[in-house]
Amino acid sequence: MARGNVYYDLRVTQRLILQPNVEVNLAAQNSREIGVGSGLSDIDLGLRLRYEVRREFAPYVGISYTRKIGNTADFARVAGEKVGGTSVVVGIRTWF
Repeated sequence: MARGNVYYDLRVTQRLILQPNVEVNLAAQNSREIGVGSGLSDIDLGLRLRYEVRREFAPYVGISYTRKIGNTADFARVAGEKVGGTSVVVGIRTWF
């Protein structure tokens, strides 16, 4: 399996930052046990807006859309799971 993630920080102001994000997961082979199909298995698209109170402390709010693709979506449907969905994310970005 492999995962790729790309994001970019767009400064709205000196402290307000909009961050689009794309993440893809790839699998080399089918694995029914864990519900993952070969090739592109899923994609996650997101958009976060954060406010840097200080560089080390930045609360954020955002939205995320996830979608299973190909055989992974087929495995999810057979298991009675949804293949896509949207969620709201809220958190704090911090580092020391």
